[in-house]
Formats: sequence, C-alpha cells, structure tokens
Amino acid sequence: MKKVRIIGVPLDLGASRRGVDMGPSALRIARLAERMQEFGFGVEDRGNVVVGQREQLAGTGQDAYTAIADVCRALAVSTAQAVRDEVSPLVLGGDHSLAMGSVAGVATALAERKERLGLIWLDAHGDINTPETSESGNIHGMPVAHLLGYGDERLARIANPYPAIREENLVMVGLRDLDPPERIMIGKLGIAAYTMRDIDQRGLANVMAEAITVASKGTGGIHVSCDPDWIDPIEAPGVGTPVRGGATFREAHLALEMIADSGKMVSMDFVEINPVLDDRNRTASLAVDLIVSAYGKRIL
Repeated sequence: MKKVRIIGVPLDLGASRRGVDMGPSALRIARLAERMQEFGFGVEDRGNVVVGQREQLAGTGQDAYTAIADVCRALAVSTAQAVRDEVSPLVLGGDHSLAMGSVAGVATALAERKERLGLIWLDAHGDINTPETSESGNIHGMPVAHLLGYGDERLARIANPYPAIREENLVMVGLRDLDPPERIMIGKLGIAAYTMRDIDQRGLANVMAEAITVASKGTGGIHVSCDPDWIDPIEAPGVGTPVRGGATFREAHLALEMIADSGKMVSMDFVEINPVLDDRNRTASLAVDLIVSAYGKRIL
C-alpha cells in the first residue's frame, strides 16, 4: 500500500492577496483523504503547521522573512521525517513560499542517503526572484531562487546541506508570466524551462517526458510543486494569481499521470488555492482529482 502523509500549511505571509491560507481547509473539504483512500492509499493527516496570523506580525517584532523562515523550518522537519519514515509528504498550501520548507526537508532526507532531489515546478510563474530583483516584494515569488541558494540566507539555508536543489535538477513547466529579472536568471543558470508556447508547439506529452528525464537524471526522486495557476483560470478560477492561457483540464491530468507513471515522485506540494476567489470549491475539487492522478490513479 502506498502511504501518504498530509501536512497543511495555512500560510499567506508571502502573498499580497489574502485567502490562500484557507487552501488546506478547502482541499480537505473536497474529500482529499477520502478520495485517496478510495483508490488504495494509506493516508495519515498530520493537521497543520502552526502559522502566525498576518495581523499579529507587526506586534511580534518579526518581519515576513523571519516569520516565513520559521514556518519553513518547521515544515522541513516534517517533510524530512516523512521521507525517513518511507511515507510521501503531501503538503497543502498556503502560498508558494512554503516550498522553501517542504522541498528543503525532502532534499535533506535524500542527502542522508547520498542522493539529490529533482524538482518539477508546475506554475505560470518562475518564482525565481530574489529580494533584490522583486518589484512587488512578495516572497511567494521567490522560493525557487532560495531553493537554489540565492537571496535571503534565512530562507536559502534551510536544507542540510544547502542549497536544496541544483540548477541541473530543476524543471519549470507552464510558464507564461515572467518578470525581466527572472528571464535573465533562468537563462544565466541554464534552467530547463518550458513555456505554454512550448506546450502548444510540441505537445504536453513531449514536454513532460523531457521534464521527467531532466528532474530524475542523477537524483533519488522528484518533488512536484504545483500551483494550479499553471492551469487556465477557466478550469481553476480559485488561485492566488490567475493568468489566462494556461493548461487545459486534460493537459493537467496528463502531466500528473505521466509523473505517476515514472515512479519517481517522492513528495508533492499543492499550493495557492484561494477559496475567496473560487466558485463552489471548484478549484479544490480539481486539485484533489489531480493529486490522486499524481499518486497513480488510472482510468483502466
């Protein structure tokens, strides 16, 4: 039996738009655990990592970087232990800055086995700004840079050893909204990055086959970090930062089905679901379907 450990992270400190802190609840209301159990998964829900409320932050003397670093360190402990326990950590967000903790923890556990971690980043955005290059200052636009070892040391040094991810083991899929400094960074580091134009021209199956090959080459497994804004907002309206022109319903399922078929996925994030912007929990229900596909649900 495949075993999955659910960890909620009701974090919105990295985003300017409120509401994604309710994402873990939305996914649970959409019967995530029950759906996975129906398809033969052993599911353990560990509840939520403790996250301070934005309204209380000013009174603590902490800035957002310190508060997010505290959450990410606690999350890294949990995801690392799950991997050591031979259970797949499934992290429910919350804004995408949580990946600095989830990925760091999995990378730490794999490093104990002398293995590296591959990362597939399914997102409309590169999330590879640093504090110096970000125009908005929103930390949920910076996790990839920090996982690669750039930016604020409180967030870049969570993995042991650090950085959590090497450039050659990172793949971005679904890009269509990049800041100019992100384009420069992706090109400078030689990151494998596939835009929606690549998907349109070459087909999702070809793109994902290459992505899985890159992320699995020389690694002990793949972490999949999925922001549903990589899917078109017609299908997934309840996301933190929607951008027109994303993947279709079937493309999204195919991507995650191919990841499941590879047998390489060791852990997963599903982030940035905003029930305030959703339509009767449609996006959370789609997310549950996609998560089950990623863990191996088949039509036949």
